[in-house]
Amino acid sequence: MSIHEQQLLKEYYYAEAIRYMDNAKENLQKADKSGKFYNDDKYVKAACGIAYSGLLVALDGYIILKGMKKPNKKERKSIEFYQSNLAKIDKKMLNYLNNAYKILHLSGYYDGITDVKVIQAGFVNAYTLIEKIKPGF
Repeated sequence: MSIHEQQLLKEYYYAEAIRYMDNAKENLQKADKSGKFYNDDKYVKAACGIAYSGLLVALDGYIILKGMKKPNKKERKSIEFYQSNLAKIDKKMLNYLNNAYKILHLSGYYDGITDVKVIQAGFVNAYTLIEKIKPGF
């Protein structure tokens, strides 16, 4: 893959991941805050699910850039797929993925946790992963 092709790939996946994250932030704002907690877990769950999906988009781009194959559209994306591939590429990123998965996907999306600091930590982990594919200008 040429440098130009890599740049185009980064631009596409980065823009798409950021689009997801912007949408997730909009949903979080709808949840309103009272002190240390969000008021509406429906919007928190939606925001966490969207943010997690955004980080998977970024990881797809990262995996392609590293010469690996991402799951095709018919295959279900599993956390194990991303964990095993990141373990081969970058163990530090694997830590961010595991944290984002536990916070955003499990605690936020499934369990409906509304603790502001916890959800923000999940978003920080997601953004850290997304920044790995940020195109250089």
